[in-house]
Amino acid sequence: MALNSVELPDRPGGTSPHVIVDDVDVPLLNEEDLHHLEKVRRLRSGELVSVTDGVGAWRWCEFQASVLVPCADIQRVVKPEPVLTVGFALVKGSKPELVVQKLTELGIDVICPFVAERSVVRWDDSKVERQTERLTKVSREASMQSRRVWLPDVKPVATLADIVRSGGVVRADRGGSALNAEHTTVLVGPEGGWSDAEHESTPVVGIGQTVLRAETAAIAVGTLMVSLRDGLSL
Repeated sequence: MALNSVELPDRPGGTSPHVIVDDVDVPLLNEEDLHHLEKVRRLRSGELVSVTDGVGAWRWCEFQASVLVPCADIQRVVKPEPVLTVGFALVKGSKPELVVQKLTELGIDVICPFVAERSVVRWDDSKVERQTERLTKVSREASMQSRRVWLPDVKPVATLADIVRSGGVVRADRGGSALNAEHTTVLVGPEGGWSDAEHESTPVVGIGQTVLRAETAAIAVGTLMVSLRDGLSL
C-alpha cells in the first residue's frame, strides 16, 4: 500500500479525521460521515483517516475514491480504569448537549442525566427517547472530534434514587471534602440546588469556593476526575 514505508502515528490525532465504524476489519463509512469527509473536510485520495469501533480497537486507513482502505494493523487500547461517571441534573435549552459534548471530550466514561427534586426541566417519556438519541449523537460526534477509541455510555434520564442505589456515589456542592481518585461517580445538582432530603442521601465533595452554573459544575467535575485518574493532579 502507498503508506507502507511511512511511519504512522501511534495514536489517532493530528489533522487526520477520526471516524467511528461498525467493524475496523472492514471499515465502512455511513452516509453522514462520508459527506463530512468529502464535502466538509474535502479529503483527497490518499489522505489518512483513523477509524475506531468505539470499544478500544482502531487503525489507520487511506481515503480512496469515497472508501476507506486499511493501511496499518489494528491497534487495541485498554479501557481506562477506573470507570468514571458524571451525573448531571437536567438543565434548560441546549445545555444538556453542551455538558455531554464536553464530558465526552474530557474522557468521562458514563454520563447520566437525572431529575432532582428541584429540577426545573422535566422530560416526558417521548422527549426522553428523543433527547437520549440526540445526546448519544452529540457524544458520538464529540468522540470523533476528540479522537476517542472508547465511546462513553450516555444513559437515559434517571431519577437521583436510581443512581444512588448503585452505591459509591458522591454529590458536588460547596463545603464538601476534597475530590480524590476514589470518587468515581459524582453527581451535579440542578440550578435550584439540592433538597434537604438529597443532602442526606450521599457524601459531599467540593469543587471550588464559587457558585457555578449547573453546566459549568458538571464540566469542572469531569475535568478534575479525569485529571486525577490520569495522574495529572496530586
